[in-house]
Amino acid sequence: MATQLTLFFSSKPNKYPPIFPIPNPKLYHHHHYHYNYKTQIPKIPFSSSSFRNGSNTPQPETDCPVPLEQQPINEYQNLSTSFPFSWASGDIAQYSSRLFITGTSFALFIGLPVAWLGTVGPDSEPFKRVLCAFSSGVFVVTLAVLRMYLGWAYVGNRLLSATVEYEETGWYDGQVWVKTAEVLARDRLLGSFSVKPVLSRLKFTLVSLAASLFVCVLLLINIDGGQKVEASGRVIPGVYNDESARSFEPDAFCGEPGLP
Repeated sequence: MATQLTLFFSSKPNKYPPIFPIPNPKLYHHHHYHYNYKTQIPKIPFSSSSFRNGSNTPQPETDCPVPLEQQPINEYQNLSTSFPFSWASGDIAQYSSRLFITGTSFALFIGLPVAWLGTVGPDSEPFKRVLCAFSSGVFVVTLAVLRMYLGWAYVGNRLLSATVEYEETGWYDGQVWVKTAEVLARDRLLGSFSVKPVLSRLKFTLVSLAASLFVCVLLLINIDGGQKVEASGRVIPGVYNDESARSFEPDAFCGEPGLP
């Protein structure tokens, strides 16, 4: 009897549609997906409190002997929120605008007054004064970006390294701790996806600033060379020329032809 019932229900066609309709794969064949790429450096989400002592959740570095302030994960947190290192990991528009404002402010309020009244002098060409002020602003921005690059490179190396060098109480008792597999995987994930893009951005900025400084130096050299050639063809007040030198020291020009 049971066998007959089984055959009856298995052979009976299903008159009711399924509760969850099966999607047709042909409907998804020609779909195109568009992704919105942001200019901000991706960051690995994590809770800062979960990596500190006293957390209810067991952490991979529970037995880590490295002090909290010297752990690479905490060094990354402090660096990404400190000034001016946080500029490099933010949006590209904010990063560029902050560097531009820094360089322009230094050039206008410090570089231009010094170039106008100090080193270059008020008798020089206006273009040379403006160029000197612009060069000073670019130089200051270059120093700031270089400082950011060194800080991010240091933290990135500690995140990607399999060991952590730390000091317990001072420089004289340095120790080395080998990361566990979980800590190493987490740190390398953070270093690869959050630190390396920042370093690439800073490298590109340094190359651009170095090229700008090189162009400014070439322009200044050409301006100085043109002024020297122009000055050699005319008499400068207060400076000896050949005629005045012959009148004051005729013995020094014995045997030489006179001036036309």
